[in-house]
Amino acid sequence: MSTSAPRTASIRRATSESTIELELDLDGSGRSTIETTVPFFDHLLTAFAKHSLTDLTVRATGDTHIDAHHTVEDTAIVLGQAIRQALGDKSGISRYGDALVPLDEALAQAVVDISGRPYLVHTGEPDGYAFHLIGGHFTGSLVRHTFEAIAFHAGLTMHVTLLGGRDPHHIAEAEYKAFARAFRQAKALDPLVQGIPSTKGAL
Repeated sequence: MSTSAPRTASIRRATSESTIELELDLDGSGRSTIETTVPFFDHLLTAFAKHSLTDLTVRATGDTHIDAHHTVEDTAIVLGQAIRQALGDKSGISRYGDALVPLDEALAQAVVDISGRPYLVHTGEPDGYAFHLIGGHFTGSLVRHTFEAIAFHAGLTMHVTLLGGRDPHHIAEAEYKAFARAFRQAKALDPLVQGIPSTKGAL
């Protein structure tokens, strides 16, 4: 199995549109302090931390007087970068994870491969969901957009499928919890894995 080196990352990213400060520990207990100025995104990231057993601190500010888009997207970019950094050479990880998560009437499935190959397949959301405003700031389209940013910058292959759902809040939260639970499995250190879990010898 891999060494016991801390799997942590700390990143600060500043642009003319946002400033993001993020710290994470992949071997945490799910503690989080999330302040993005977009309340519903805080809710989703808190759920991600809790259900992936990742300690996560996020402080983000940006031009939310224009739109929540820049702050949310940039936070997702930094989260992906931090995940990739904290994973290190990926020695000893389980690599794959899958989860099926209900939230009342909503049901979401996520499958994650820490492959080093960014790819997102995201399907099943109802017509019009992308345009729905949740919590006054967060549009439904940002669920897919944040998954794209995380997958690309963390080097994850992700399949997220909504199998059913009616309430926009429940749909987004079920998808994020499913991703969190699948990622929790994939990042876990497996005592039976020797070195890099790939026939190529690298991920």
